[in-house]
Amino acid sequence: MLYASGTEVGLAKLKIGFILARRFTLSAFANFIDVLRLSADEGDRSRPILCAWHVLSPTIEPITSSCGVTVQPEEPLGDPKRFDYLVVVGGLVDEIENLHPGTVGFLKRAAAIGVPLVGVCTGAFILHRAGLMLGYRACVSWFHHADFVERFNGLKPVSDQIFVVDRDRLTCSGGVSSAHLAAFIVERHLGRARAAKSLHIMIIDQAMTAEEPQPGMPLALATEDVVVRKALLLMQQSIDVPLSIGRVVQRLGVSRRNLERHFRESLAMTPLAADRLIRIEQAKHLLKTTKRSATQIAADTGFCDLPHLIRVFRAIEEMTPDAFRRKSLECGLVCASIPDAALKSEIAVSAESECRRSVGFRRRSVRSHPGCSKAGRTQLPE
Repeated sequence: MLYASGTEVGLAKLKIGFILARRFTLSAFANFIDVLRLSADEGDRSRPILCAWHVLSPTIEPITSSCGVTVQPEEPLGDPKRFDYLVVVGGLVDEIENLHPGTVGFLKRAAAIGVPLVGVCTGAFILHRAGLMLGYRACVSWFHHADFVERFNGLKPVSDQIFVVDRDRLTCSGGVSSAHLAAFIVERHLGRARAAKSLHIMIIDQAMTAEEPQPGMPLALATEDVVVRKALLLMQQSIDVPLSIGRVVQRLGVSRRNLERHFRESLAMTPLAADRLIRIEQAKHLLKTTKRSATQIAADTGFCDLPHLIRVFRAIEEMTPDAFRRKSLECGLVCASIPDAALKSEIAVSAESECRRSVGFRRRSVRSHPGCSKAGRTQLPE
């Protein structure tokens, strides 16, 4: 059992209370709190001097995470105004309806007096269910995009950024993005140096801005068709060694003709074209966020060699991978030179839209390319 402990709340410059949902995501919680821990003291001595954090609960009973590790809350809910932020850490989607009524009331009191609320992982779901996100933008993991739309009809979550800051509501997609959101908050209150120090000790090269894209499913492939969603997930999970379409239909227990019909009706493309789009989007993400060579990226995204990646990339993006990387770097340099955060965000979104324009939604024009037949190389799905 883990005991999450901060210091005397009144002595710290940054005071954060955590609400953990049943079966919460441990990594999202740990990444967030470790940024606070490392920024609170010199080195990694972990004394909670500049930051205070406490896990709150109406019952003080141990809370079990989705992986089975439990965390022992330290304090009852009490008065929310003693905190600078309240962070709701979600987890398994099936548990979002099960938040204690006392906790919901506590969050509503916090919102009423202006305490900023933070939703981590599916914490945005919980805040929406409590009626605390009306009129706010919310960041949701690409993996849970369809779940969110299904539960909150008419709302459009942001699933192409790692976190969203909208006035006094801050939400992130979970995983490592929770560290970047925590670093954003630390920089706001304690300065950039402490935020950078925390990330460096955690072996995270540098802080990512909110506009950084999630490395997930392209939104052009969003669909409510259950068969298609399962097929897309299989494709995404085998991105470096693509499954043949024959293997996909075998795992799903449907005929190839039936699968193709589902894709045609829901996405207006073939399964093969969707698989290729997933891998191109991952290649774009790696080109923008890593220093890997184009040859290595071709291997990491299931293309048989660099010329094959270049052919497919040019057909979809109308430029080579190297040209795309140069353009992305230029966009980043322009944004980095702008001091105003709001203007920087606006320009980054505009530049990202320009970079995506050729694919986002030219999906009907995705053409087929012959697979690689070289010995020892992965065949393209057929």
